[in-house]
Amino acid sequence: MANEILTELFAGLRANGPDFSAEPEVARAQFGGLLETIPVDEAFAFTNLSLGDVPAVMASFEGAGEDGALLYFHGGAYVTGSAQGYRGLAAELGRATGVPAYAVDYRLAPEHPCPAAVEDAVAAYRALLASGISPEKIVFAGDSAGGGLTLAALVQLRDDGTPLPAAALLISPWLDLACEGDTIASKEAADPSLTPSGLRNMAAHYMAGADSKNPLGSPLYADLSGLPPLLVQVGAAEILLSDSTRLATRAGEANTAIDLQIWPDMPHVFHAFHFMLPEARAAIDHAGRALRARMEG
Repeated sequence: MANEILTELFAGLRANGPDFSAEPEVARAQFGGLLETIPVDEAFAFTNLSLGDVPAVMASFEGAGEDGALLYFHGGAYVTGSAQGYRGLAAELGRATGVPAYAVDYRLAPEHPCPAAVEDAVAAYRALLASGISPEKIVFAGDSAGGGLTLAALVQLRDDGTPLPAAALLISPWLDLACEGDTIASKEAADPSLTPSGLRNMAAHYMAGADSKNPLGSPLYADLSGLPPLLVQVGAAEILLSDSTRLATRAGEANTAIDLQIWPDMPHVFHAFHFMLPEARAAIDHAGRALRARMEG
C-alpha cells in the first residue's frame, strides 16, 4: 500500500478502532470516541426531530431540494453508533444527491434485538411518506449494519405493500450475521477495522438467540425480487467484501438491478474519511449522481 494517506489511516484504525468483541458499553464508548474525531462541514445545518416516534437528525444545506429526502441508517454493528455520530456522512451524501438527509436513531441491541431496528426504519420511512414526500423522491442509504438494515427495511416494505423508494445505496453492508462469507477469513489480515470475533459477538447481541440467517437480520437470505435499484460500494480491504459480492449474485438472480463497485485498497466504510481520502470523496460524488438520476426517473 504505497499511498501515505492510506498507510496513516490504516495505522490509526488499528490503534484506535473500537473492539466489537468487548461488552456493549465499552464498544459504544470506543466507537463514539472515534466518530467524534471526524470533522463535519460547517455549511450544514442540523435539526433534531422525530420521524413518527423514531428520533432522527435532519441535515440541510443551501440549495437542498425540498421535494426529496435521503433516509440514512448508520453503522455500528446494531449495538453502537448514532445518528449524531454519522450526521456528517449522511449530510455529505444528501448534498451529493441534492436533498436533505435524515439520519435515523433506530433502537440498538442488546436492549432492543432484531427486528426492532427494522421496525424503526420502516416507521421512519412511512413518516416521510406521511409528510407528503413521494416515494420516487426518496432514496435510502446505509453503511455496514446500516447497509444491512437498508436492505432488510426494503424487503419488509415490499412485503407490506408499501410504495418503495427510488433507489438505495449500501456502503460496505453487513448482510450475513452468520458470517459465512469467504472473505471473513481471507481478508482478516487486510482489514484494519473489523474482526470475525467482533462481528460474531455483535451478531449474537442483535439476534438474541434467533436464527442468524433470519432475513430480518441477515437480508442476504431474503427474497430479493421486486426491490428498487441497488448501488453497492465496498472496499477491497475488508472482511465483509463477500457479503457484497454474494448480494450482487442473489439480486441478479432475483431480477433486481444492482451496481456493485469494489474500490481497491479501501477499508470498511471508507466514505467516512472523505476529508482525507480522495477515493472517498469520489465514491460519495458518484453515489450522489446515481441516486439523483434514479429520483429524476
